Order: sequence, then C-alpha cells, then structure tokens
Amino acid sequence: MRIIGLDYGTKTVGVAVSDSLGITAQAVETITRKEENKLRQTLARIEALIDEYNVEEIVVGLPKNMNNTIGERAEACRDFADKLERRTGLPVIMWDERLTTVSADNVLKECGVRRENRKAVVDKIAAVFILQGYLDYKSNSGNIQNDI
Repeated sequence: MRIIGLDYGTKTVGVAVSDSLGITAQAVETITRKEENKLRQTLARIEALIDEYNVEEIVVGLPKNMNNTIGERAEACRDFADKLERRTGLPVIMWDERLTTVSADNVLKECGVRRENRKAVVDKIAAVFILQGYLDYKSNSGNIQNDI
C-alpha cells in the first residue's frame, strides 16, 4: 500500500510518496499554482499522482502553532484535506508538520544547495519529512487513529 504525503502551502504543494511497503518516503514533485484559492488543477494533478502510484491513503501536513493551537494556515490545510477526501474517496490523515519546512531548508543548506535552488525543492523535501514521520509512527504503533 502506497501513501502520498502533501505539504500544502499558499502557492505550492510539496508531494512525496511512500514505497510499496510503507517504509520510506521519496520526494516526487512540487505543484505550483498561480493563486492560493485556485485548486482545480492542483487537485487534478494530485489525483493523477494517486492513480500513477496506486495510492490508498493521503497524509496532509497540519501546520500547528508552536503552542499547539490551530491557526489560519492550519484551517486552510484542513479545508484542503476535506476537498481531497471528497474528491478522491481516500482516507486523509492530518499530520503535525511543525518545523518541517525549516528542517528541510536546513538539510538543503547542509548539502550545499544554493538559496535560489532551495526554493524549488524545499516543499517536496518537507513533504518527505511529513510522510516519513507518519510512516515511522505507523510502523512503531501498529494501528493509527486520526486524532490530530
């Protein structure tokens, strides 16, 4: 069973997909859109990736505030997740993504990736961190419930 991980942002969506055993996450692409509220093409591209990789579950990063509260950005992610669930019919898990983009940016810096080149890949690397966190949790705890 493959799982897709998404880092939903105001203008981009980072995409990662698990291997067929659900052990590792790999970066796939960054989907870019011109306006934040224009989701039709973004959702269509995600559906195409779901078909291509035979995905059975979706994980969307939930950007909680550092004090564990839900802000405006997290609400937008929940709305996006609801649209995905209705459109695809697949289960959507919200996964705490605090600091994943910062971590992804730091990893890219450590690897010597120049600032202008980091922007193009940071979201899909953040999606890898989101998905890998979920996969690790799932493998360590057996069954998982969507309680975030």
